Amino acid sequence: MQSGKAWRRLVVTGVLGLAIALGGAACGEGDPDPTALSGSIEIDGSSTVAPISEAVAEEFEKVHDDVNVTVGVSGTGGGFKRFTAGETDISNASRPIGETEAESAAENGVEYIELTVALDGLAVMVHPQNEFVDCLTIAELNEIWKPESTVDSWDDVRAGFPSDPIRLYGPDTESGTFDYFTHVVNGGEGVSRSEYVAASDDNVLVRGIGGDRNSLGYFGYAYYAENSDTLKLVAIDGGNGCVMPSDETVADGSYAPLARPIFIYVDANKLRDRPELKAFVDFYLDHSPELVAEVGYTPLASYDEEKQQVARAYTGA
Repeated sequence: MQSGKAWRRLVVTGVLGLAIALGGAACGEGDPDPTALSGSIEIDGSSTVAPISEAVAEEFEKVHDDVNVTVGVSGTGGGFKRFTAGETDISNASRPIGETEAESAAENGVEYIELTVALDGLAVMVHPQNEFVDCLTIAELNEIWKPESTVDSWDDVRAGFPSDPIRLYGPDTESGTFDYFTHVVNGGEGVSRSEYVAASDDNVLVRGIGGDRNSLGYFGYAYYAENSDTLKLVAIDGGNGCVMPSDETVADGSYAPLARPIFIYVDANKLRDRPELKAFVDFYLDHSPELVAEVGYTPLASYDEEKQQVARAYTGA
């Protein structure tokens, strides 16, 4: 029997195949010929955005089998280091590019466009057998995660919690998820206690939280959705009551403040010079509504603005 995710992938693949068969060969004036593409496209960066880019790459290569798309996962910061040096074509990012990173791009002659590809909620999780944590406030998260935190056991978080030790798991300092969480919870990017299990691979965090009865950790909601049988999701009170992350609460803004846009950055000079890259970016935006949802994120209501950015960058307008 196919799993739910596998079944959805079959449906999405079928829909994409039909769309391509009916009209995928058509292209606008000045666009690259989709029937004559070859080459390689290199993507690196955020582990949060990687599943979307991987899904797009898989479907794109079915149509253009002479184009090889690779997706690396070095974290948002690591991806920007390579991208701003001109080493990659696209950078996956779970936060906007920083001032120093933008300066590095300018120094290296890298012109770029920022494209929002999805909305994501940050999930806070505990071990599935944890029976006492159902909701935490932003203030409680701050007490746990701030640099000068004295929280060592659960009863340090809230009276009535057990005196068991608390063990923390989260993204490493190269992660855009780390930057966003620390900005929202602790008031500044990178402002965090250092005594926790840090990993660039969210799957490592899944295993850590799911295997530790005293765990508390965070990462992107989509990874929770893929592993909901081994993790317990915690609601967050941002000031208006306890709210669980979901497609609906992320899209309508009620899962505040732990919801955010996520991005890809595209090298605009390479976009103009390499037809396979232009075709891939067009494909990415055309099929994001299906593929973003298929891998567990929230699609934008419309991708028209992003498509207009690509068109302007391509023509130099």
